[in-house]
Amino acid sequence: MVVGILKVRLTLREARSLKDKRRTLRSLKDRLRGSFNVSIAEVDAQDMIQSAVLAVAAVSQDGRYVQGMLGQSLNLMKQCRDAQIADHSIELMHC
Repeated sequence: MVVGILKVRLTLREARSLKDKRRTLRSLKDRLRGSFNVSIAEVDAQDMIQSAVLAVAAVSQDGRYVQGMLGQSLNLMKQCRDAQIADHSIELMHC
C-alpha cells in the first residue's frame, strides 16, 4: 500500500476576509474531491486571510498511480484563478 501526501501553500491575493478565503478554498476542495476522489484539508495558516496550506492525501496499491493523482491535483490547483501556488511538496510512504 502506498500513501501519498501533497502539501501546497497557497496565496489568496483577492481574499479580503476569512469568509472570502473559506469560499475560495471550499470551491477548490470540492473540485479536487469530485475530480480525483482524494482527501483534502486545510492544515495550516487558518487565521491568515491571504494564505492557506492544504494537504491532499491519496492511497493505492500502485505508487505511480498515487504520484499521478497528486500531480493531476496540483495541476488543477494551478488552474485556479483565485489562488496561486507559493510552494508545494509530495511525499510517498510505502506501508
